[in-house]
Amino acid sequence: MTTTTETGAARADSLPDYALVPRSALGPALNEQGYYVGRVERNLYWITDGTYQSAFLTTSDGVVLLDAPPTIGNNIKRAVDEIASANGVSNEVNYLIYSHHHADHAGASSLFDKNVTRIGHEETRRLLLRDDDPARPPNEETFQDRRTLEIGGERIDLAWHGANHSPDNIIIHLPDHDTLMLIDIVNPGWAPVYVANLTEDIPGYIEAPANALAYSWKHFIGGHLGRLGTRDDVTLHQQYMADIAESSRRAIDTVDPTRYFVKYGENAWAAVKGYLDEVTAVAAAPVIEKYTGVLAAADVFTESTTFWVMESIRLDLGYGSQVHP
Repeated sequence: MTTTTETGAARADSLPDYALVPRSALGPALNEQGYYVGRVERNLYWITDGTYQSAFLTTSDGVVLLDAPPTIGNNIKRAVDEIASANGVSNEVNYLIYSHHHADHAGASSLFDKNVTRIGHEETRRLLLRDDDPARPPNEETFQDRRTLEIGGERIDLAWHGANHSPDNIIIHLPDHDTLMLIDIVNPGWAPVYVANLTEDIPGYIEAPANALAYSWKHFIGGHLGRLGTRDDVTLHQQYMADIAESSRRAIDTVDPTRYFVKYGENAWAAVKGYLDEVTAVAAAPVIEKYTGVLAAADVFTESTTFWVMESIRLDLGYGSQVHP
């Protein structure tokens, strides 16, 4: 008699194999409750569940929370309580700063008191009002381009440099803690997931690391996976994306779509799919070869990100566009 476990194992054996994850991509071990909390610098701490990240400042005016991912959820409170108890400071979360409106980074906001002061970009408020999600109360306080917060003697600089991953995604800079937080752009040690971390604006996404590097900082909080980042992580990501863009241009220049339109005739969408799939595969191949073993999951997601970058090069930049004579 075949057991469910045996059937599951057989099904697992039929799944594709991928390159091993470099040890440098991994972070600290999680505790029994499924999270890790550690000091970034002085009274700034970060939390991870191995997939998502949050951070918080303990101040004389209570705790300032930076994002509230639902996968960490109530472990945010446990982490704050743990640090507050160890250091003899308040565990009261009085401020919550949204990096952007997406539910995977803000969906535990409702765990905190309605009287918490929520702060974010003006577009974040508009989008949260539109989405009407009770798990993500809209931020009451907004800013347009830049805002400096002074909370409990601590400085936090907020800046919006334009759309990137989302229309409202901001930089959170803590200059007195040598730290910059920029979510869903760079995954330290890892390749971006589907279509460049599900990005809405590829030109802005590609520009965002340079904006980040223009600030002075040592520690990077990227919002995902199990470790903090460094300036070298951001620079490596820049090179990875530049290689994808360069390879995409070469593929657009060299792949001939003729055979697809000959083969599929009236089925224009089948021809378009065949052509774009080939452009993507040709563009992605040398990047996958270069970064496998350097960035975790480069062999898993590079083709998806390459498709999105290639389409942006075609549609946003007009590369390869030809006007009918």
